Amino acid sequence: MKGLLTILFLLGIGYYGSAQYVDRTNFRAGLVGGIVVGDFSEAYSLNLGLDIYHHWGVSREIDLGLTTGFMNAFGEKQTITNGSISVETEFDNYQFIPAGASVRIYPTSGFKFGADAGYAIGLNDGNDGGFYYRPSIGIDLSGGSSELNISYMAVTDDVTFGTVLLGYLFLF
Repeated sequence: MKGLLTILFLLGIGYYGSAQYVDRTNFRAGLVGGIVVGDFSEAYSLNLGLDIYHHWGVSREIDLGLTTGFMNAFGEKQTITNGSISVETEFDNYQFIPAGASVRIYPTSGFKFGADAGYAIGLNDGNDGGFYYRPSIGIDLSGGSSELNISYMAVTDDVTFGTVLLGYLFLF
């Protein structure tokens, strides 16, 4: 009788543990766009890019993953006037590839928040890249086959490139 109770107890714990785990392991890719804020806001206004993620569900509430992509901030023309002298300058696009780790926390079904952190590799001249971080909030759409998110992304070296982004991801 004791052996039967032990087996039933272990089966019950195994069933309870498997009922708590939701495997959200997936690949995500999508487009992101936003406005540049902070130190670079006068030289750049619009940022467009591509987000690529791979997440593994480690528990019912937490996903861990890797992220990369491509970001391009479009340079602006700017006229600088000092007295009677005016100089017009055009800023080249500011481009980088972020590479980092990602965490997502699911307090309720379909709603998530989290962050990415790593290094952004600068692609254009004068862009050395830097430490990359990106807190975000998102919601699953279409029964979990797509995601809409809002985030703040920053690349920090001597100065900080910051942008507020709206993204749409497809989950595969």
